[in-house]
Amino acid sequence: MKLFNHFVWALVCVPFMACSDHEPGSDSGGQQPLGQVNLPRRNPFLAQEHYSITHFNSAQTDAFPYKVADGTFYADPDACEGGWSGPVNLMTLSAAADGYMWGMSSDRVSYYRTADGAFTKLGEAGLPSGTMKTEDQLRQLSAKYASTQELYNAIVPFLGQNPMFAIASGNYVLCDKDNYAYTNIGTSIARYRLADASHPEKGIVLDRQLDISGSVVGAKTLVGVVMTYDGYLVVGYNRGIVIVDRELTGVIDTCPLPDGQVLTNSVAVDEQNGIYVASNSQQENGDGRMQKIVWKNRRLSTDEADGAWSASYDGGPNAPSIKMGTGTGSTPTLMGFGDDEDRLVVITDGARRMKIVAFWRDGIPADAREVVPGNPRVADVYEVTCGLPKETEWVQSEQSVVCAGYGAFVVNNVLTGAPTTGDKVVDVLAIGPLIETPRGVERLRWDTASNCWETVWARGDISSPSMIPAVSTASEMVFVNGYSAADGWEVTGLDWNTGAVRHRVIFGDTSRGNGTYAILQYLENGDLLFNSVSGPYRVHLK
Repeated sequence: MKLFNHFVWALVCVPFMACSDHEPGSDSGGQQPLGQVNLPRRNPFLAQEHYSITHFNSAQTDAFPYKVADGTFYADPDACEGGWSGPVNLMTLSAAADGYMWGMSSDRVSYYRTADGAFTKLGEAGLPSGTMKTEDQLRQLSAKYASTQELYNAIVPFLGQNPMFAIASGNYVLCDKDNYAYTNIGTSIARYRLADASHPEKGIVLDRQLDISGSVVGAKTLVGVVMTYDGYLVVGYNRGIVIVDRELTGVIDTCPLPDGQVLTNSVAVDEQNGIYVASNSQQENGDGRMQKIVWKNRRLSTDEADGAWSASYDGGPNAPSIKMGTGTGSTPTLMGFGDDEDRLVVITDGARRMKIVAFWRDGIPADAREVVPGNPRVADVYEVTCGLPKETEWVQSEQSVVCAGYGAFVVNNVLTGAPTTGDKVVDVLAIGPLIETPRGVERLRWDTASNCWETVWARGDISSPSMIPAVSTASEMVFVNGYSAADGWEVTGLDWNTGAVRHRVIFGDTSRGNGTYAILQYLENGDLLFNSVSGPYRVHLK
């Protein structure tokens, strides 16, 4: 499937409409504000509607409803209230109790009080068979170094000879309606709870764990966990998915991937318990697979009669830095809810110059175009440029596609020709201060009339090397974490409709402003909750 049916070259903040004359900002078939677009139905088994699962909701949209102020703000991470953990703090989860959050990282689980502007750690517990890093070790992750070799030598004593293996735990996590937090380590799923639910200040404990390797053939590592709408855990592992009950009593059903495929990202779930899985080929330049697997009658079904389907998408070579694997770097994102005309699932593919791919996730509509012969599930394939010149060798992302209404946002995580250390974690710590940052972002929209993607704007000057972007539907602003020689690390807020910079939180010359594969979050009052490389902290913006 080597198809380039559209091409856009947008250098810096250049609007371009590819297949219709609709105006930018029309992300729901008209001029409807993002605050009024249809949303995915709340999963009743998650703790809260927002932030109780990585990528914010079961549809994995990376969209949140809180208003964020315009302006430029300066933050000293060492002066902010927070905690130490890492080296990846992918997500701080909303707890079932208002005013509290679970801190989830690659070395521990923590519990924080967030009411009244606080971000106070009340307790923490290490992952099974793991060792919590010391504050001194975590400070070394964000220290200043003269070279990548000096950086590598400093972190190897506590991260090991291959530091990237240190981020294999705590990747995709959730908190359920009963305030249990679930995370992954090795081939085990672990559940944490408060030591005393009536007194959160008494801390947390590891409640239960389940190792699936004894009952699932080929399970070598878990990718993460999501929740069905009837309250079961979908656990992704390297070769497929399994269903587990929330009490972790055992594996209920298993669905392996097709031969030659591997799973490196999380999955999305719709309200009818359709499970969307994007896997990568184990061979460079081999096709990946996008599947809808249906959880029905206590079994996982791949039968078309149950609504399941499978489709191929383009893979590519191994990227030189940041990006993992040969296929998509995206967790699948659902687009189209309620009475919306089109219902899609969206990823970026694995091509060296990536494309955004939309698949029909339910019935294929009568007006669907045959974009890829013999692959009718593909609704459209569109090469993005992220505002970079047409001769740019790499335009590729490790991040999911941010979606709100029929709008989408993607980032470039790979710098063509940049030196690399051979280790993804060392690279992500070095990018900015020691290695030039990749640049480029692009905002698109899905045209429901012509069933195709259009570029709204693209900016080749925006840095977003590894952190998952997020969009505020209330402020119509999308946020990235990047680096510049002039200001160091910062969070940048771009207008959803124009690409103009409206918001900056400048951390300066400190790598505690480096989000390292984590996701961006803002709290209900507009404060920034920053999941840094060495632990989360709260930045007051008022």
